[in-house]
Order: sequence, then C-alpha cells, then structure tokens
Amino acid sequence: MEFARVTDRYSAEEIERFHATGQWRRETFFELLEQQAELRPDKVFLTDDTRSLTFRELRDGAVRLAKGLRGKGIDVGDRVCVQMPNWVEFAQVALALSRIGAIMVPIMPIYRLDEVGYIVRNSGAKMAIACHRFKKFDYAAMYRTIQQDVAGLETLVLVRGEAEGTIPLASLEVDDDRDLGPGVGADDHFVIVYSSGTTSRPKGCLHTFNTMACGSRLLAKGFGYRDTDVQFGPSPITHTTGLVTSILLPLMHGAASHVMEVWEPETGLEHIRRFGCTVSVTATTFLQMLMDVYDPARHDASSLRLWVAAGAPIPAAFIEQAGRLLPGCRVLSLYGRTENVTTSMCTIEDDPARSSTSDGRVLPGSSIKIVDELGAEVPRGQQGDIAYRGPMHMLEYIGNPAETEALFTPEGYSRSGDLGVMDDDGYIRVTGRLKDIVIRGGMNISVRQVEDLLTGHPAVAAAAVVGMPDRRLGERICLYLVPRPGHENVTLDEIKDFLLGQGLAIQKMPERLEVVPELPMTATGKIQKHRLRADIAEKVKAAETAV
Repeated sequence: MEFARVTDRYSAEEIERFHATGQWRRETFFELLEQQAELRPDKVFLTDDTRSLTFRELRDGAVRLAKGLRGKGIDVGDRVCVQMPNWVEFAQVALALSRIGAIMVPIMPIYRLDEVGYIVRNSGAKMAIACHRFKKFDYAAMYRTIQQDVAGLETLVLVRGEAEGTIPLASLEVDDDRDLGPGVGADDHFVIVYSSGTTSRPKGCLHTFNTMACGSRLLAKGFGYRDTDVQFGPSPITHTTGLVTSILLPLMHGAASHVMEVWEPETGLEHIRRFGCTVSVTATTFLQMLMDVYDPARHDASSLRLWVAAGAPIPAAFIEQAGRLLPGCRVLSLYGRTENVTTSMCTIEDDPARSSTSDGRVLPGSSIKIVDELGAEVPRGQQGDIAYRGPMHMLEYIGNPAETEALFTPEGYSRSGDLGVMDDDGYIRVTGRLKDIVIRGGMNISVRQVEDLLTGHPAVAAAAVVGMPDRRLGERICLYLVPRPGHENVTLDEIKDFLLGQGLAIQKMPERLEVVPELPMTATGKIQKHRLRADIAEKVKAAETAV
C-alpha cells in the first residue's frame, strides 16, 4: 500500500518555513526520549493505576522491545495496530515502533469486532498488540477471529496476559547487540489515527511525527508548560487527545504524566491528589463529572492549575462553578480534530471570559477561515464551515484520495464539516455541524455506521439516529425506528443485543428508542434529521421540567 508523502501535502516553501520557525523539527519521537533519558534518567515519567516508568526505564524497555519486534519481521513502514487501555506499556510500544520506523495504528479499547476488523484490513496491519482481557472483554478471541479473515495479520501480541496462538509482550524484549538500523525521520510516516465522520466506516488519518508533535509544541506555549507539570490523562491514549497531551506534551518538556485506566470522577480526584496532577486536557464532560462529585471536605485538587475542555462549548456558569470549586485551576476552551490536531484554543494569556464565549483562536503558524459551500471566506460574524490550513494537518485519509481531496478549498484550507462563526478579534465559536455525528462524552460517533448495521435487523423498516441532549455527556444516541409489520413491539434491548452481536462498541448503542410510523422526509427523499433532533430535545426538556 502506497501512502502520501509529506511533499504530496505540503509545498517545498511550506516545509522550509515550518522547519525554520521551529514548528517542525528534526528529532523523532524516540530521539526525544533519548534526550530526556540523558537529562533526567531517574525521574518518573509515566504512571498508570499500578505501574510506573522512569525516562531511563522507558528508553531501555523500548529499545529491547524494538529489537524483539524486528526479530518478528517488523520493519520500516509496517503497520502495527495497538489496542489497550491507559497502561504504561502503550508508551513503550509506541516508542519501540518509532525507533524501528514502523507506523502505529492506535485503536481505542471500546472498539469491537466491526470497527477493529475494518481498521486492521484498511490499514494493512501486519501485527496487532492488544490487552488480553479488559472490562470482561476478550480481545485475544476477537483478534483470532479477525486473523481468520485477514491473512496479512500475521502476529498477535498480548499485553498483561497470555492465550493460545499469541505472544506475551514481555517475552519479545531482547537484550543483545542487534542493529536496529537508522529508523526514519520526523517528516516520515508516524501514526494512522482513525476518525469517524459522515461515512459508515472510520477514516485513517495519516500523520508524520512533525504534524502530531507540532500540536504539542504549540499547546505547551498556550499552557505555559514546564518540566514540573504532571499531566492528568483520563482520555484514551490510543486517540489524538491522549497521544498528544498525555505522552508527547510531557515527554517533550521533561514533565511527568499520569494516565487513568478507567475514568471515574471520585477515583480521578484521588489520583489527582496522589500524583500531584497539574494539567489536564479532556472532553468537557470529564470536568463536568468531576465537579458534580467534588466535595472540598473530602477532596484535594489544589495541585491543578489548568484544565482544558474540548468537544463542547463551555457555558459561563460552568466557568463560574469551576472557579468556586477549584479556585487555583484555570479552565480553557479548545477545538480540534483528528485531521489537524488543534484548530483553535484559548491560552493562559487570554481574558478568562473568552473560554465561555469562544473556542479560542488559531495557533501561531496556522490559519483559519470560515467558508461557504464553495470554499469562499464569509464575512466575520457569519456562520460557515470552519476550515484550517497549517503545519498540523494530516497527509491523507489512507486509501481514500477522493475524500482527502474533497476536504480542501481552492485555497488549500481543510474543511472541518463543523459550523462556526469568527468575531472581529479572530476568536471562533463552534455553532453546529454539517457532519452527521453524535458527540457522546467527547467521542465522535458516526450515525451512519449504526444505521447501516440496523438495516440487517428483521424488525427495522427504516431507522434514523440522532443526538439527544444530555447534561453529563453532552449527547446520547436516540434511535427513531419505523418497524416492519408485525414488529411494532420491538424493544430497545432487542436492538442493543443485535448491534452487540454485530460487533458494535457499547458506547455507540442507542440509549433511547422512539418507534414512529414514518420518518419526516424532504421532497427529494432525505430524512429531515433537524426535525427529529428538535423533537427529542423537546421531549428531554419536558421530562426534566416534570421532575
């Protein structure tokens, strides 16, 4: 499989400028680790619920693992899927792959057979490294099923477990003098992160180390980051937010990072106290849940100085509540996407009120325009598609040149599919979306994927999935269903059992079922989802008012 190179996406002038300004640099992911292992070898860099690694331990373990992976045939450009919870082993695997020059394909642990099987096939993965069991799910069995259909998936490596036909991760570590070769550069292929959008299947966003690391460098400036910071990471490290802010950001600056295996706000507060966490970047819902349980008589979150919330607008009342409960902690807003890491953000230099009235403004070296359907910029204050251009953009959606090119305006700005407005000072506010997705707790869920799977259910004549408002998670999934004759009594549990049987992640399950005789349609036969969203929003509001 041939992938786009950095010169296919960026001009020679852009590449030269990005390097000249320091947004792109020469050092690779692994070389950053080597620098920190020399400067502060015995400092604990990464902790999870049960384990910790110093910079030196991480460097030495990554080298041993890289040698073992080479012994199993992993080489420059090979794709390796990595699926596990927030464990320190993820960093060791990621850095070992970087040292070899292989391309990591991180997969969130909530994904099941349907999504994972597609990602393995689409990426052309040669190896998968996954946890054995987690939260009662058998990942080893799932990958063995995938191997039956995907001949190219040659090897399955298990973390914290053993099963027939697999290799324990620890057994791959080799301590000898074998040559690992020169590896690759910071402008070569580094990672493929899958992003859900309007299509049924996720799209693989191909990044170099520089396009990813540039985001971490710019975030650090906006955060006033320092080596004494301790990052708090409840977000999955197998997706953009976690990879960039829980691993890259603290690694670059010689700071520390604590990743949380399973998010639970009471436990999260205890981890913040125990590890002295200072900075966190999450979906807005994480902070809301934390504040819902926070009790100053029982909890100590005084180490926190900064919480960056993304994925949903931050109401002014939310900022005020955070100021009362966490007086030493500043709340900032951020808007990003897998295609270009960070589009806009508020920084510690901004007026604090900006985080409740905007999603920040463009970072240095990048540019944002609000554009119409033809790609032309609209006047300030007018709604349009938020479009990005700059050094953090991916190279391509792998294997999908048509959708890659469809992103760009004639001027080379990447359309997000998110609606927004920009004020006279350059601050943007996300106001809606063109993409047909539900954002549940910061996770983008393609409704098309759920709808496509439901076409195989014998009770379903027609179905439409929309987001319904939820105070805690932002949105939950509501299913409007037209039943086939004789199936008018279909239940939500039946629908969930069917979708689970299709290998859909549990977080993507409909959480409310509305059985209707027909769906509202346009004259051209399109479902009027805005009417369904308005209907369920009204019903949710009425139920809350009644209580």
